[in-house]
Amino acid sequence: MINNICIFASSSNRLEKCFYDDARILGELIGRAGLNIVYGGSRLGLMYACAEAVKENGGQIIGVMPKRLYDMGVANPQDCADFILTEGMRERKAKMDEASDAVIALAGGFGTLEEISEMIVQKQLGYNKKPVILLNTKGFYNGLVNFFDSIIAHNFAKEETRNLYYVAESPEDAFRYLQNYNPADILLASKF
Repeated sequence: MINNICIFASSSNRLEKCFYDDARILGELIGRAGLNIVYGGSRLGLMYACAEAVKENGGQIIGVMPKRLYDMGVANPQDCADFILTEGMRERKAKMDEASDAVIALAGGFGTLEEISEMIVQKQLGYNKKPVILLNTKGFYNGLVNFFDSIIAHNFAKEETRNLYYVAESPEDAFRYLQNYNPADILLASKF
């Protein structure tokens, strides 16, 4: 059962409006459904736009932040039902993974890319069967999905690895996928 959704997303406040709009719509859908999110714990960017909408619509937010970022003054513990400080980024990802039942990556930079890549590999190797969703606002993830296709085409990964992630074209599409997700339907590509 999905209760806590991990959100990976940009911490930038300088993006096009459509990215924030989709983050807020996703947060509204999550909150109205009585679900919660696990996120980076700040008051910045897409991650905060989504978290704020979750809270405004009845969901809870769990923040996970490394001490170094906390010390920079970007933390948002006051809005969180639970706020976890970690020593570093690796511990942060582990805590976010442990606390969540699903993963959605909104548009983001190198940190988001690294986080979502790790979650796909974790699923590929059978460490979990969580839904992993890329919210493809304005075609943001098209290049990454093309790269994944190239990995498969050149036999660096098996064809069934396409089942490890879902590319959602809208927040509503992402939410529908979560609602209909059945881990038994996923063919893991962990056999070499």
